[in-house]
Amino acid sequence: MGPLSGVKVVELAGIGPAPFGCMLLAELGADVLRIERPGGGLAMGPPEFELLNRGRRSVALDLKKPEAVAAVLQLVVRADALVEGFRPGVAERLGLGPDDCWAVNRRLVYGRMTGWGQDGPLAQTAGHDIDYLGLSGALHAIGRAGGPPQVPANLLGDFAGGSLYLVIGVLAALHEARSSGQGQVVDAAIVDGSAHLTTMLLGALAAGNWSQQRGTNLLDTGAPFYDVYETADGQYVGVGAIEPAFYDQLIAGLGITVPDRHDPANWPELRKQLAEAFRQRTQAEWTEVFADADACVAPVLPLAGEHPHLTARQVFVEQDGVRQPAPAPRFSRTPTRLGDPPARPGEHTREALTDWGITDVDDLLRSGAAVQN
Repeated sequence: MGPLSGVKVVELAGIGPAPFGCMLLAELGADVLRIERPGGGLAMGPPEFELLNRGRRSVALDLKKPEAVAAVLQLVVRADALVEGFRPGVAERLGLGPDDCWAVNRRLVYGRMTGWGQDGPLAQTAGHDIDYLGLSGALHAIGRAGGPPQVPANLLGDFAGGSLYLVIGVLAALHEARSSGQGQVVDAAIVDGSAHLTTMLLGALAAGNWSQQRGTNLLDTGAPFYDVYETADGQYVGVGAIEPAFYDQLIAGLGITVPDRHDPANWPELRKQLAEAFRQRTQAEWTEVFADADACVAPVLPLAGEHPHLTARQVFVEQDGVRQPAPAPRFSRTPTRLGDPPARPGEHTREALTDWGITDVDDLLRSGAAVQN
């Protein structure tokens, strides 16, 4: 199932962006084998709720034991790609760096997911999403006028600037390896990816159409017709009525008379009138008002919220009682699927290693190099 059917990936388990990237590869059809510590790693809850681990089998190996490292290299022989999210140099010290892997499989694509990248002054220092966003300038651009930068959870750095760039890089390198017969390292760094995401803003900045003062621009709540507004029930709607035709439908739906929006001097009064209008009805009522209008108004729903459009497209699905996003994007001939629920660390050690052609699984289990949970 999926366009990556037949692609085999070894995942050296990490946290955050690397697991998300491997989840996506698995949902695209790749056979991703997750290699974990015998006791598992950092978790945000019980294994069944670690949704980033869904869709792939888990093997527990103690990589401090040479037998376990040798087993991973046997897996690498059969793999198309390997993904790791360690600090630079850790995989090499384990004996699983790019050169170690290429010694047994020169076609292997080696995906490396970090925050700061494989080199540079900060490469060996700790960091999290908020730090990489801060350095790249992406965090500076988010927030209201006169206020501090606002934190977009860890969506913009870890997953947009990290995981998605990792997956794009791995897919591109896999494509290139088909013709060259050689793998390469994909150095996916969140600081790089999040900086790359600001490309349009930097172009506007250079043209004099964007200000470094956040909350004063067209797309950062500076414009009153691109903002969120509270409704009568304490909920919110998002308004993105940039184009004149959409703006006209917004004003018609609100039933108000407003000053000329083309003069920024009128924006404070316009914002006041929009806010007062939206406070007259509930979120559900405004959703109904604008349901069939091109006014670019939508309810701000909670995580995994309910809406007819979400239901019609099955954007969220339920598996084992957990509501979660369905795989994306969608394909017409090779559809993706959700796959198995998150596995316990080492749940599939014996069967997965055997399926991947490892012949001495019993010896690995007896020595403690592998653990079956």
